[in-house]
Amino acid sequence: MQKPIVTALLAYGMSGKLFHAPFVNFHQGFNFKGVFEHNNKRVKADYPDVKSYDSLQEVLDDQEVELVIVNTPSNLHVEHTKQALLAGKHVLVEKPFAPTVKEAKELFELGRKVNRKIMIYQNRRFSSDFAVTRDTITSGRLGDIIEMHLRYDRYRAEIGPKAFKENPFPASGIVYDLAAHLLDQVICIMGQPESYRKITGVYRENSKVDDYGHIHLVYPGKKNVFITTSLLVADPLPGIVIHGTKGSFIKSFCDSQEDQLIAGMKPGDADFGKEADGKDGVLTTVSSSGEKTTETIPSVRGRYIDLFESVYQNVRNDVAFPVKEEEVLIQLEILERKAD
Repeated sequence: MQKPIVTALLAYGMSGKLFHAPFVNFHQGFNFKGVFEHNNKRVKADYPDVKSYDSLQEVLDDQEVELVIVNTPSNLHVEHTKQALLAGKHVLVEKPFAPTVKEAKELFELGRKVNRKIMIYQNRRFSSDFAVTRDTITSGRLGDIIEMHLRYDRYRAEIGPKAFKENPFPASGIVYDLAAHLLDQVICIMGQPESYRKITGVYRENSKVDDYGHIHLVYPGKKNVFITTSLLVADPLPGIVIHGTKGSFIKSFCDSQEDQLIAGMKPGDADFGKEADGKDGVLTTVSSSGEKTTETIPSVRGRYIDLFESVYQNVRNDVAFPVKEEEVLIQLEILERKAD
């Protein structure tokens, strides 16, 4: 393996602690050097040899740091990505990359101008539920897709403590936060839709941002994709429901990696990424004679680590990153558009 990429995080809240630090620390292609911690200094309790920077500028001035992971509040992504690029750093940016297509294009252009990589962190492309769903669709066993329903639901009636999520800042609200994951998955498989329609709603008491969203995408051949997300679903439906001309596929929306990380499991542990029992998909197909067959489709292992392998290969060997610029722009066009 080539020289490890010296890497710093810009925050050590939930995303830094769970979704970035364990993988940057585990993958041999990275040297986990430090974290910007403005107030609470927590990283050394988990990683004693990792530096805690006192300011963003201190990170940017560190000539050893090659890659900055922008995992700050979403309304700061554009500002911090621009600063990191101008400081000569490659960047891995959490979703949403930017509030608007215009800002995203400006950042991509800046990346090309300074000859630095911009990579978008879409970890749900590497979840177990998406992997088995994508494989089922591409296998052709469903025939031509007629409709696909994807849901990402929670029940959180109270207003959360994170101000950037609960106040009307740029890129706030549940559509930018959760529907963005599902949009990325659909665009990854199916590309640019022919048309789309978006509905949002505010239902929680005292909520200042959308806490419900529904997007209907129409693809060539009259394929219909319905994305729904809500913060007021007490009893979630199956998160993945697909109907085609030859059959149907139903699966719960789940990925064990987040729960395992919360429980203290590490990326290198033997069972990391394996789904719990009872989470398999169900595929029902109909033969040309009309005979119906139902079978379980075992889940594959979730692999967030593959995202970091892609970062390494992109920076060190110029291998294309799986989340493409055009896909990001399609997603932001839909997220940015006003609801109907």
